[in-house]
Amino acid sequence: MNKEIQKIEEREYIIPLRKNCKKVPRYKKANKAIRTIKEFLVRHMKVRDRDLNKIRIDKYLNEFVWARGIRKPPVKVKVRAFKEGEIVRVELSELPEKLKFKKLRLERKEQKLGETSKKKKEAEEVKKPGEAEEEKKKEAEEKKSAVVETGKKEAKETAKKTKHQTKLQKQPKHQKRMALQK
Repeated sequence: MNKEIQKIEEREYIIPLRKNCKKVPRYKKANKAIRTIKEFLVRHMKVRDRDLNKIRIDKYLNEFVWARGIRKPPVKVKVRAFKEGEIVRVELSELPEKLKFKKLRLERKEQKLGETSKKKKEAEEVKKPGEAEEEKKKEAEEKKSAVVETGKKEAKETAKKTKHQTKLQKQPKHQKRMALQK
């Protein structure tokens, strides 16, 4: 409910990128396209002080612009902009198939992570308090043993290194000449 109140304006724009991207060298075109999107929205969404930092670009819009590389950004972009207070959030209005697939895959991963975390919390709640303390003690003992083992391995490695060194490096008889400091 709070988000509905905060979203003052919601607008759709088709932003032309070709004109501004032509002005820069090939290796800067995608950067210029992103900057052009921000400048367009600053102008049309009436952002105070024309501050580009107040515009937040959705990661899928960014991927859409960069999809063909730095040299070939799209010619125009259809965008949906939301003004929340002073901040303007921008997203693609129509996702291409590749980005739709990617978005769905990420959503599924987040759902699975949420389900597994819920199961872990439920399992911890079911356990008795005495069992939790025993598990903590076991984990602490395992950590101590792991630290001891790593210390032993490091000692073996240093011993090998010293064993295989022939002689200590000799220091030169004379110091190297250095440039005079001004």
